[in-house]
Amino acid sequence: MKIAFASTDNIHVNDHFGWCKCFYLYELQEESFVFLKALDSSKEITEEGDKLAYKIECLEDASILCASHIGPRASLMVKGSGIFVLKSEKENERIDTLLNTLLTLKNSNPPLWMQRFLHAPSPHNHS
Repeated sequence: MKIAFASTDNIHVNDHFGWCKCFYLYELQEESFVFLKALDSSKEITEEGDKLAYKIECLEDASILCASHIGPRASLMVKGSGIFVLKSEKENERIDTLLNTLLTLKNSNPPLWMQRFLHAPSPHNHS
């Protein structure tokens, strides 16, 4: 399960989805998480719909997007593309703290939205 974080520093969830210049992609594994890569999303697009579509494209194969802020239209578009939207609970929440919380959730009692991703075949797993 891959999670994209809207962040300015790859430490805190501190960026707005629509303004984010770089998303940081992590993968939750069995007992841990790994940083996969930075997803550049710095292209400046003025038209709102095109900008949001571009930002969603930048998320690649993430299952979950975590941002500090996301507008209602953007949220609907992200959800419409099959990505679950998670808003950080507090300002400057740490990415590793959030990943540990998600890991605990995944290995104990995953909520329905998470089960959907746990049981979906990954497009990159050919085991």
